[in-house]
Amino acid sequence: QVQVVESGGGLVQAGGSLRLSCVASGSVARINVMGWYRQAPGKQREWVAGITRGGITNYADSVKGRFAISSDNAKNTVYLHMNSLKPEDTAVYYCKAVAAGGVSWWGQGTQVTVSS
Repeated sequence: QVQVVESGGGLVQAGGSLRLSCVASGSVARINVMGWYRQAPGKQREWVAGITRGGITNYADSVKGRFAISSDNAKNTVYLHMNSLKPEDTAVYYCKAVAAGGVSWWGQGTQVTVSS
């Protein structure tokens, strides 16, 4: 079993920056990929960025060039560095850990609010 806990959300003005953290615990050796998702009010949850155990990263087009995902394997932590934030980035951000066979675990989410 894996537990995932996000932190770092908050209120920021448009153009500002935030860094989200996601700490995994438990059977972390099973994790192959970590990802960030977000869900805005009234919208479906969408994928934002992902990073493999080997450090390969991918981003949704909507955040490419503004967000960066990184990991500290020694701390079992994945970060989402968010720059040039826009009001449309406002959402609850979730971290997801994925193991072989598609087994996955979600965190509880952290709220990011970008004011205009």
